Amino acid sequence: MYLRTTERRNKDGSVVRYLALAHNQRVGATTKANVLLNLGREDRLDPDGLRRLVRSINRYLGEPGTDAGTDAAESAGAGTAAEGLRLIASRPAGAAWLLNGLWKALDVEAALRKVLGGRRFTTDVERVLFALVANRAIDPSSKLAAAEWVGHDVAIPGLDALSEDQAYRAMDLLIEADTDAKVQEAVFFAVADLLNLEVDLLFFDTTSTYFERDTEDPDPAEGTDSSTDSSVDGSDAVASPGGPGGFRRYGHSKDHRRDLPQIVIGLAVTREGIPVRCWCWPGNTNDQAILPQVKDDLRGWRLGRVVTVVDRGFSSRDNLAYLQRAGGHYIAGERMRDGSPHAAQALSRQGRYQQVRDNLRVKEVRIDSTPGVRWIICHNPDEAERDQAAREAAIARISAELDRIASARTRAREAARTRRAATTTSKAAWRHAARAAEREEAAHVKAECALREHPALGRWLRQTPSGRLQLDRTKIAAEAKLDGKYLLSTSDPDLSAEDVALGYKNLLEAERGFRDLKSTIELRPVFHRLELRIRAHVLLCWLALLLIRVAERRTGRTWRTISRELGRLHTITLTGPAGTVVQTTELTTTQAGILRACGVTPPPRITTLDPA
Repeated sequence: MYLRTTERRNKDGSVVRYLALAHNQRVGATTKANVLLNLGREDRLDPDGLRRLVRSINRYLGEPGTDAGTDAAESAGAGTAAEGLRLIASRPAGAAWLLNGLWKALDVEAALRKVLGGRRFTTDVERVLFALVANRAIDPSSKLAAAEWVGHDVAIPGLDALSEDQAYRAMDLLIEADTDAKVQEAVFFAVADLLNLEVDLLFFDTTSTYFERDTEDPDPAEGTDSSTDSSVDGSDAVASPGGPGGFRRYGHSKDHRRDLPQIVIGLAVTREGIPVRCWCWPGNTNDQAILPQVKDDLRGWRLGRVVTVVDRGFSSRDNLAYLQRAGGHYIAGERMRDGSPHAAQALSRQGRYQQVRDNLRVKEVRIDSTPGVRWIICHNPDEAERDQAAREAAIARISAELDRIASARTRAREAARTRRAATTTSKAAWRHAARAAEREEAAHVKAECALREHPALGRWLRQTPSGRLQLDRTKIAAEAKLDGKYLLSTSDPDLSAEDVALGYKNLLEAERGFRDLKSTIELRPVFHRLELRIRAHVLLCWLALLLIRVAERRTGRTWRTISRELGRLHTITLTGPAGTVVQTTELTTTQAGILRACGVTPPPRITTLDPA
């Protein structure tokens, strides 16, 4: 680092010299000078300000003979006594600095600028989008609150203020640029190249998120407030599998909120949990209908040989056959209790299990009726013990309830006979006794109905021709054979049974991504009604998930821990008689370790020096 001098010759022949703080950087075979801070014209420079800066640097390096006092105090001209020094601002900066470093290191900035094109805007759209992504990762809030957050509560590199209109405009430009998922493709391949990601296994799953409103979106023909222009996002808006209609629709809610309209979100991740791409569909979309679109969209990315891992909700024969197109393969969870003849044949085959881990054993079987498909039976002894214990507890609870109902019915019948025997001369008394018996029998029937409809206990019961409830011993015996087991199928001829089982277990990474989207990043509530804005909101959350996953992978820490630790790194603004200085607090060992693990350069101690 050095003081760089440049000259400019005026028309009258006079020469003006300028000073700047710079350092040389090697670019290929040449050396390029990067200017860190412009100090201005030499004839207008404050020499005392430079001396204070030199003393501040010497103090930081521990050079002898330097006086005490803070760097900021010296830079602002307040001396060691800090006389006249005023602290005018302090903002958390560490988490945003880390995210900005990853944003640039992973070429997200370059990818966005490339797809946004060469159009010129009054505001830096890329910086606005980064601020919105950082807001989702650090302090999720509405776009209005995010604008206030940027202006007052955080230090975003390269952006001092943000308005709500700028945020909405940037979101519109983002979703316009993401036609055919161009933004996601550019970002993912930049991340894949720099992190050397393996995409031989790709995990896909869906979730839903609801909206706090009373009605779903009307059909476009009826006039809707929800934009459905398929020309803006060709990949997501293509003849949606949910059929014609609005975007926020009633459907099968994975959040158990069937009373509210929702949308369906799909997420593909790598085995390391790095998100690859996200999709959005109307809320009434069925899982079985979307897998062909997912396959077609990812085929255009030319990922090479990919094995797609899906859960039981996508394992229809048509879907699995579609995944095998163009040389693709799949690993799929299979339903064991829906009466599938293939599952029954696979589970009935004899064979010896292979020990994979302490809590996992696998067995591969072949079925003549499914050539080209391998079936893997997985068994978890620990899970088998839990299944058995849960079933036995449920059966004991059912037995006690059935005994109670039977005893109560017997007592009621004895009481009814006693009342009828004591009232042989009065018809009114007979009718009263009969009505009492009917009420008691209705109470017993209601108790039986409640037991039969119980979500956890009803599955173990069957109803006799007389209407009474009994334990279904046949079903209990069948379930006992499935304790701790799950069934997988794969079309890949090369993967070992162990790799298939362990690969399927990594599907939990997609589920973990959804949990973080809904908790850490707070995907919900969604403060938007236009379809394009909803899609943009989901895309911002996807970018935030990408950054925090990379940070977690490189540091081995959770994002909650990283954000909390780096949130203690602040930028402080002080002003004094000689001017204003912006300085960061001193890095702790932990903070420096996090930045070092992520490959992010620590922020400079003095970020701005503005002489009076």
